[in-house]
Amino acid sequence: MVLNIGPQHPSTHGVLRLRLVLDGERIERAEPVIGYMHRGAEKLFEARDYRQIVMLANRHDWLSAFSNELGVVLAVERMLGMEVPERAVWTRTLLAELNRVLNHLMFLGSYPLELGGITPVFYAFREREELQNVMEEISGGRMHYMFNRVGGLKEDLPAGWTARARAAVAAVRSRMDVYDRLVLGNEIFRGRTRGVGVLSEEAVHAYGVSGPIARASGVDFDLRRDEPYLAYGELGDVLRVVTRREGDCLARFECLLEQTHNALDLADACLDRIAELPRGPINQRLPKVLKAPEGHTYAWTENPLGINGYYLVSKGEKTPYRLKLRSASYNNIQALTELLPGQLVADMVAILGSLFFVVGDIDK
Repeated sequence: MVLNIGPQHPSTHGVLRLRLVLDGERIERAEPVIGYMHRGAEKLFEARDYRQIVMLANRHDWLSAFSNELGVVLAVERMLGMEVPERAVWTRTLLAELNRVLNHLMFLGSYPLELGGITPVFYAFREREELQNVMEEISGGRMHYMFNRVGGLKEDLPAGWTARARAAVAAVRSRMDVYDRLVLGNEIFRGRTRGVGVLSEEAVHAYGVSGPIARASGVDFDLRRDEPYLAYGELGDVLRVVTRREGDCLARFECLLEQTHNALDLADACLDRIAELPRGPINQRLPKVLKAPEGHTYAWTENPLGINGYYLVSKGEKTPYRLKLRSASYNNIQALTELLPGQLVADMVAILGSLFFVVGDIDK
């Protein structure tokens, strides 16, 4: 029997279609069918200048808008050989970690919801509001921040903002035990996820899986530690790369939860450092028409969902000749062809949800 899941199924974080071949209640083959949300962003990059492409880039993973912007501006700055002010480096690092917490909180709340537990999602949105308030204060946006600029950030932080950000981080941290007790301590949740959807380390490498999903299968790799960018090279004593060996749905959730705890610690460390920095610029002055020199470069970042890569080719014009985006969810979702065969249909949603993907990040 062929069973179509989607493309409008509510468990799929967007418009994804799964084509399952079943033998009774057991899945024999699984094929993810993508493209229902394709926006042609990579082609649109070629028709926008280097200031405008930031707007296009922050929308594919709508839970990680700041991190998406960041990769593009890092690639352009590398092409220009541009050094950004230290104040911008530390502020970017802080905002990237706050954005990581916002992303992870959505999945920490919505994954139990997919398994029948409605309560955690209400807590998750309460915590997200705390952080979104401070993100909105500096950028004006709740979802698409548009705060990165080539050469730094849009503007300096408002007076008193760091104190409000510190209070928001403390408030979220004080309530994070909800997920330890309410979710991880729930025997039904553990029964539905332990030993289910085991992804081997070999499959992680074969499919190019990255982020917390790869680390849950024992792949100890995180760009923030292994190829530091921004200020992560100076945060080695705070940064923890969370790994598990089991590779099942439970391990993936545990990695996500511990990574959220660590992101809050990193945010506090960034706030401490920003408080010590002298007053100074937060961006570079740019020419009226910004042109990148002819050539090509590659920048990659440890986005909340995994590794994002940006391959930029320039012909010396004010628009990119080519900007190829390697998004984390695109590779991660391919692992479903490995994970689902042999599993019961009843476990399909548990496995699908544990891959923590955003469909816009697949289709770009």
